[in-house]
Amino acid sequence: MTLRFPANFFWGSSTSATQVETASEHNWKGFRARDGFLLERTTDHEKRRDEDLEYICQFGSIYRCSVDWARLQTKPFEKFDPVVVEEYQVFFRNLEQRGVKLMFVIHHFANPKWFEASGGWLKEQNINAFIDFAKQCVVHFGQWAAYWNTFNEPNVYAMNAYYLGHFPPHLRSYAKANCVLRNLGKAHQVIYHLIKASYPDTWVGISLNTAWFEGLNALGKIPAKFADWWFHKRAARPFELVDFWGLSYYAYVPFNPFPITELDKPGQLDKLKIPHDNMWGYRPEGLGRHLLSFSKKSGKPMIVAESGICTDDPRQRIQSIKDYLAVCHQCIKQGVDLRGYIHWSTWDNFEWNLGPSYRFGLVKVNNFTKERSMTEAGEFYAKIIQENAVDI
Repeated sequence: MTLRFPANFFWGSSTSATQVETASEHNWKGFRARDGFLLERTTDHEKRRDEDLEYICQFGSIYRCSVDWARLQTKPFEKFDPVVVEEYQVFFRNLEQRGVKLMFVIHHFANPKWFEASGGWLKEQNINAFIDFAKQCVVHFGQWAAYWNTFNEPNVYAMNAYYLGHFPPHLRSYAKANCVLRNLGKAHQVIYHLIKASYPDTWVGISLNTAWFEGLNALGKIPAKFADWWFHKRAARPFELVDFWGLSYYAYVPFNPFPITELDKPGQLDKLKIPHDNMWGYRPEGLGRHLLSFSKKSGKPMIVAESGICTDDPRQRIQSIKDYLAVCHQCIKQGVDLRGYIHWSTWDNFEWNLGPSYRFGLVKVNNFTKERSMTEAGEFYAKIIQENAVDI
């Protein structure tokens, strides 16, 4: 069966600066990941921009990415380093000449060390420093942005950095996680209007992570219900001033009564006969649940801002692309105003606290030599884009 997408539907792929560029003076520098690698030299993207551009251009008309705040701005309220600005501008200009525009992500989990040292996102007075960074991003890079994400997955950031302690600054406080969400939301409100003042017709939103939390028994239902409320409703509330909702989805997480993942309880999902990748339970229909829910509640257009699977097997990745696109196609038939699909990730990168051994890339990267090679999944996705259709 061939599923064809609307003529104006767009395709893309995504990375983030911290995960693909050599670490600057940001709060992830030197972080030792689960797989033993240090977040220092990641994928050498800053040395291989021309090579990476060739891959990006095969994966659609939108490249979703961020820039390195710590490289651009070594002190609060400082003017951007002109050498770094030029480096990014040349790259973005070259993409545009090949027909690729940006979904520009202003904040993707990383902060300069100076921002963290002053209290980071726990301090309301620090919001203005981030707004200054955003303002300079608009000035220097706004002409290449077809879409903006003020924040990437603020629910994941607040949860992992301030509640679960997996991300820097490794805090464990429910109250602090909620405080951070409020401050991120306040920054979002200001930056939304700031972007609109310069580019009134450019869409501004966020990427919100979604997941399917399900209790497997009476003990699991309460924590699953709480996780669902906090992750999707409480965390989304400060960001409702948007032109579109960008959603990402990766995980089906059963509770029994604690969450069961391949990371924390390897083998348990197999015992429960729940399909999974190298991280989470695998149920692509969960994306459809959230697209329908957010579309109905908000009345806004939707974009799949990230979609992918953690696997070393390109055949499994191909099947996941088929599965997710079948869900997207069905949602469009059910009335969801779904404008585009962005795959995570363009090439293998440094998967935050887990490390580069956890692979999402359409393009494979050697962890030691940094050499790239197109995978079968990358070729498959490129063919989908050429045809604006997928055979399932």
